[in-house]
Amino acid sequence: MKLNKLLILFLSAIALTNCTSDDTADIVININNGGTGTSGAVNISGVYTENLTLDANTEYLINGPLLMSRGTTLTIPAGTTLKAQPVGVNAYIAIQQGARIDARGTQSNPIVLTSAAADPQSGDWGGLIILGNAPINSTAAGSTDTATSEVGQLSYGGNEVADNSGTISYLRIEYAGGAIDGNAELNGLSLYAVGNGTSIDHVQVYLGSDDGVEFFGGTVNLDFVSVVGAEDDSIDWTEGYRGNLSNVYVEQLASADGDSGFEMDGFNTDFSLEDTSLLSRPTVSNVSIVGNNDNSRAFRVRAGSGGIFTNVVISNTGRGVVVEDDESAFRTSDNIPDDLLFTDVAFTNVTTEYSYGFETGVGTANPAPTQADVIKGTSANATGTDYATWGAGWTRN
Repeated sequence: MKLNKLLILFLSAIALTNCTSDDTADIVININNGGTGTSGAVNISGVYTENLTLDANTEYLINGPLLMSRGTTLTIPAGTTLKAQPVGVNAYIAIQQGARIDARGTQSNPIVLTSAAADPQSGDWGGLIILGNAPINSTAAGSTDTATSEVGQLSYGGNEVADNSGTISYLRIEYAGGAIDGNAELNGLSLYAVGNGTSIDHVQVYLGSDDGVEFFGGTVNLDFVSVVGAEDDSIDWTEGYRGNLSNVYVEQLASADGDSGFEMDGFNTDFSLEDTSLLSRPTVSNVSIVGNNDNSRAFRVRAGSGGIFTNVVISNTGRGVVVEDDESAFRTSDNIPDDLLFTDVAFTNVTTEYSYGFETGVGTANPAPTQADVIKGTSANATGTDYATWGAGWTRN
């Protein structure tokens, strides 16, 4: 492998020249030339300009940001465990634009990304970041501009709907996430403009400090996704995400004090909306959300987001489906029913099944959408996802 300090400076200059700024903090990347740590583990971090293929029988320690450069592939075989130093967002894995990940675990031999701490805690490290060339709405439609990630200032976004960032299967991410400040955060799995040529299935995020899985635009599809114990939202999207999610299991824990099961924004309200034709419109099916009997929300739809949801089971939450009009130019309620609709939803031990709200200055929709407008079908048809079957053997609960 080649680790080039000058390349870091070059990439940083490109980012500052060509990327739209999001005013978030930079991470200083310290190059590590491999070698063996005090525990005998092989240290891996820095910018890789050649392919990196790991060995399931080798112990690895992620001791800083690990960045795969354009044209390279990170290959992680089934049964590999990578541990990260518990230094928060200063240790993470990033698959940059034009790079790929090939992480193919199995149900009996999953790949595990976890903390190296003796007593691991949520937020010990920064998780996995994938940055692609698929469309986002924080840059102008059809432009060659890119945006930059919240941590590391890494470029993402483009016009390649079918962009391919690789393959992930049977991967568990533990004790990840965290924040530098209110605007710069990492999640268990952060998907920046990832295209639908990428294959991702059977992924669990366990005990994360921020969101479990967050989509920043893009078109990538995910199948068989488990998020257990997220301290913020379990599934989050923004910047015009338009992929498909199927077989999603969310479990909120009292010890983690999570926020929403799904938090959905049509665009990032902290920054600019450049492509008004591209608001979030994913399709979601076969979902089970188990709350921790507090006042958290199963689904929070806002900032003009849409979504078509089918076969949903919600239990033990204070609120089920919450629709919010918080942007006067892009009312979330205007998407009902063509671009925002729930069909076949079952509620068990949910205090408030549906609610509609609006912010001061935006005002209520006229007429205000009712539960019957937003939720169709019948609860008898709702089965959620069969997590007991597909989650067996490789997830933690």
